[in-house]
Amino acid sequence: MGLLDGLRSVLGLRAEADARRDADPEDLFGMSTAYMTMEADLGYESADVGALCFSGVDSASFRDAVDEVEAILEAGREETGTEFSVTSDDHGYHWVVLRDDDPEDLITSMHFAADTFIERGYGSRLLAAVFAYEKGDAALRHRDGGGEAAEVTEPAYWIYSFRRGRFYPFAPRSGRERDSSAEFKLESTLDGELEIERDKEYWYPLWPSEGGTHPWE
Repeated sequence: MGLLDGLRSVLGLRAEADARRDADPEDLFGMSTAYMTMEADLGYESADVGALCFSGVDSASFRDAVDEVEAILEAGREETGTEFSVTSDDHGYHWVVLRDDDPEDLITSMHFAADTFIERGYGSRLLAAVFAYEKGDAALRHRDGGGEAAEVTEPAYWIYSFRRGRFYPFAPRSGRERDSSAEFKLESTLDGELEIERDKEYWYPLWPSEGGTHPWE
């Protein structure tokens, strides 16, 4: 099974068939308290970026829905300061990428975008909402040959599967490895604060394209 097929299976059709409850964009507001717990209890800070993953439809109606999402985010930019862009990845999926140094505004903008797709009748095209975090390492590494020190960071993501109506953690490391211990710690700490996906078969890794940093790159 290729990467594209795997994503379709775990976040798409099979997830929909196995869903335990309907997805609800209101679930995204759970991150409003979760980001504080992430910082206070685990030392992770918001990376000031998140993204909404969706699959496209070749129709004028769907393109109008995407245009409406962009118009709503543009209208809210002055109030929230949330920057956004719409892009595609190498696997054929589309992303609304949002950037804001205020986690509350980032979450609100993500909700607006998801809710607009649902109101236009395209909620079934929504796959995932991704929230990025990073943890600074107290240990410092030096560049080869000396020079200034650079802080080592450990990325982590909370991914909301719209087809499952649940969150799961993703802690990627170099070499396309996952930090399972970090993921389990995230799960245990946020359990009860977020609707956690219990079936780890659905903890699907969203790897970036070659040379990318985040899943949408």
